[in-house]
Amino acid sequence: MPQASLAFVLHAHLPFVRHPAHEDFLEERWLAEAITETYIPLLEMLGALARDRVPVRLTLSLSPPLLAMLADHLLRRRYLRHLDRLVELAEKEERRTRADERFHSVAEMYLARFWRARTIFLDEWGQDLIAAFRSCQERGLVEIITCAATHGFLPLLAVTPGAVRAQIEVAVAEYRRFLGRTPEGFWLPECAYEPGLDAELARLGVRYFFVDTHGIAHATPRPVYGVYAPVACDSGVAAFGRDPDSSKQVWSAEEGYPGDSWYRDFYRDIGFDLDYDYVRPYLPPTGQRILTGLKYHRITGKSDMKEAYEVARARERLEAHAADFVEARVRQAAWLARAMDRPPIIVCPYDAELFGHWWFEGPWWLEAVLRRLATTPELRAASPGDDLARHPTLQRATPAASTWGWKGYNEVWLAGENDWLYRHLHATADRLHALCRSYPSADERTRRALTQALRELFLAQASDWAFMMSRATTVEYAVRRSKDHLLRCQELCAQIERGAVDDLRLAQLEDTDNLFPTLDYRVFV
Repeated sequence: MPQASLAFVLHAHLPFVRHPAHEDFLEERWLAEAITETYIPLLEMLGALARDRVPVRLTLSLSPPLLAMLADHLLRRRYLRHLDRLVELAEKEERRTRADERFHSVAEMYLARFWRARTIFLDEWGQDLIAAFRSCQERGLVEIITCAATHGFLPLLAVTPGAVRAQIEVAVAEYRRFLGRTPEGFWLPECAYEPGLDAELARLGVRYFFVDTHGIAHATPRPVYGVYAPVACDSGVAAFGRDPDSSKQVWSAEEGYPGDSWYRDFYRDIGFDLDYDYVRPYLPPTGQRILTGLKYHRITGKSDMKEAYEVARARERLEAHAADFVEARVRQAAWLARAMDRPPIIVCPYDAELFGHWWFEGPWWLEAVLRRLATTPELRAASPGDDLARHPTLQRATPAASTWGWKGYNEVWLAGENDWLYRHLHATADRLHALCRSYPSADERTRRALTQALRELFLAQASDWAFMMSRATTVEYAVRRSKDHLLRCQELCAQIERGAVDDLRLAQLEDTDNLFPTLDYRVFV
């Protein structure tokens, strides 16, 4: 049987959260948690596989907002402070649990883990995780791809001429600035596709993107090989479809591996379990209890009664799950090969933060899978770019409009909880677009104001805010961020229209929302 390809695609993204006016801002912890629990463990995993000469190939999307935050010196300093607090808390926990044999080994694990994260971040990579990922790409371990500038939900932004093009063009420019090359692939935010989007990708040299399963299944004409071979859009860009079977094994809350009773429970945390005065130094200034990252219990079952977490037993389970996953893909590839005249590619896309943050054992499981793949002759780890190089002849088809959200279409991002947002996004975008067109060549002050207005519009367009509103998670923050950026953009537009740009206000906004330093407003013309 020809060797099938297995393409793990990890989408790493966080909304741009940076609040320099506040010394300790709760939502900035999203980045700190992702670095400690996902990005550093993934880098550590890749390093271990490379040292052991295990063939490894992953596809990793690094969104432009995430790259901007990883490169920001203020956020780097704040992350190091966060990590030092974790080390201090873990040291206290190691001492506190010495008499408790149920929890002490787990406390020791956390202490070693946080010290190791500090060493990797500070000593091995000099706080520059982008350089670490770039090194992995240069060594062939990963294929890094990009995403829209601020993760805008592109089909719903297309009302304004140039809005989608600007999101894509700025993303590609940021990728080149950080990684020194043009991206091969593009992660459409929320896998949200509508016919014609691919033409904008083709214009910038992107070779492939991803859609959900039904985006390929309902393509026109119907693809001969389903989601197990890419199709070529009329633009020439290839579309890869998500494999539903492998997704279910990992994503499903009911049937997926992360729900195993021996894995660590995400929600049972000492930030809520221990005495308030003991944990207070590690809580935000507002004082509310939060998840600290130190958790001593396993999932156990659906009740509130939780047993102590045992690392050794969890590792046994993840090895069994890794074996099950690879064996299932071997059977799947053999079944597919009977009906295909080319080797299938099984595309397995996931949010990167699933691995380590939501599913603590996720990076260990992924490493175990990759080690097994290296000794499985029927399968190889590959990127979509590798597959296109091996099999350049594709069926011509147009994927159907689709997303990977609930029910498969736009409902999550266009619902009763968030639909108010779009008329303001469109009106603000139209206003700024007209202003940009009226200044083909602006003086320095106007150029800066138009560019900052575009930054604010980009930040308002992030799909994260609509998602949070729809899913009732941090709704107040999502609404405030949406309104703040829209109002800032409109404020700058009004100043430009009056010919009276406020230099102090402009400088303040440039310092606060400082992503995309090479941005030129004319990208929106």
